[in-house]
Amino acid sequence: MHEFAAELYPICRSITGDGVRKSIELIGRYIPLTTCEVPSGFDVFDWTVPLEWNIKDAYVKNSAGERIVDFRRSNLHVVSYSVPVHRRMDLRELKEHLHSDPAHPDWIPYRTSYYSPTWGFCLPHNQLLALPDDEYEVCIDSSLAPGHLTYGDLRVLGQSSDEVLISCHVCHPSLCNDNLSGIAVATALAQRLSRMNLRYSYRFLFIPGTIGSIAWLAMNKAHVSRIKHGFVMTCVGDAGAPTYKQSRRGDAEIDRAWKYVLGQAGEAFDIRPFSPYGYDERQFCSPGFNLPVGCFMRTPHGEFPEYHTSADDLSLVRPSSLADSLAKALAVVDVIEHNRSYLNVKPYCEPKLGKYGLYGTIGGRSAGEYQMALLWLLNMSDGDNSLLDIAARANLPWETIKQALRVLCLAGLLKPAD
Repeated sequence: MHEFAAELYPICRSITGDGVRKSIELIGRYIPLTTCEVPSGFDVFDWTVPLEWNIKDAYVKNSAGERIVDFRRSNLHVVSYSVPVHRRMDLRELKEHLHSDPAHPDWIPYRTSYYSPTWGFCLPHNQLLALPDDEYEVCIDSSLAPGHLTYGDLRVLGQSSDEVLISCHVCHPSLCNDNLSGIAVATALAQRLSRMNLRYSYRFLFIPGTIGSIAWLAMNKAHVSRIKHGFVMTCVGDAGAPTYKQSRRGDAEIDRAWKYVLGQAGEAFDIRPFSPYGYDERQFCSPGFNLPVGCFMRTPHGEFPEYHTSADDLSLVRPSSLADSLAKALAVVDVIEHNRSYLNVKPYCEPKLGKYGLYGTIGGRSAGEYQMALLWLLNMSDGDNSLLDIAARANLPWETIKQALRVLCLAGLLKPAD
């Protein structure tokens, strides 16, 4: 996953353009993505798909002809969606179009201007302070023209047409944790699920942030009722503790599954309530849809100092964190795949487990996790409580619950409620 992020890292991406297409093409080497394109000018709810933006080169040269700000060295140097410009100007005028971050004076900030026709450059604050009075040549060789918004879509088929939605954004340039980590983990997760016998179908979306999810929802409005669970993945490669942001519903099955999985890991984690600010979960959870879609992160956006700067590079993302994020996503999938309600076939008092070979011949010992799982399942399986409800209340590992379930079903003591 880290090697894949490194391969994607140099590409200049934005909400439209060839950088997104190239990224979708590279993802498609690992999973069978369908590339979808929505034309510029297409109305999607209250929004309109913008003109397509592409860039070939950009620089600021001093009077000696030296590139002092160079897009070829870092694609973060250019404000995303800058209109084309080629002019000479003095320092005073140039400064009106320069962006820096005084809080992190050695880093290049990431800035955008998707829906306002302007241009600009980003550079370290220390470099900005050191610029001398001079005549500067400014060039941004970009284009804004009718084209398309591009996204990748993959449906991994399961036994049911009901879907689990897993989404990540593909619109940031060379930003590794906030963009590429989510892409890498989502791609690996899709690979794993494609080799499994699944209950649900799984919809993977690799989309430009905000406008991409809005466009997808507008074009799939009639079918979104199939989505029963979902989560957005972003910022999943740093060393921070896992964080899950709940869906708008707050108590959806996917919310409870993530809380249970993170709690069972025995490590620090954070559960945050829904907020209408963040990533594409806010579109999936808008009141007209109100889908059960949360957001899985490690350190949340804006809470690590490297966020939206050139310091969000490959060194920030750890292979071990990517692996842990994938493992936790797979654990959540396992929970929602197997979560059902069961009925105790002999609900009047506790069954004599020894008759079924389910009770030790020597009494007087404390009950272990497996024995407790048997008892909890028998007591709580009344058709109203799901396996997840029982596992969370009993604070028992999911594998132990599944093991006890199999044994009780084989013994004829439990049956599916449906």
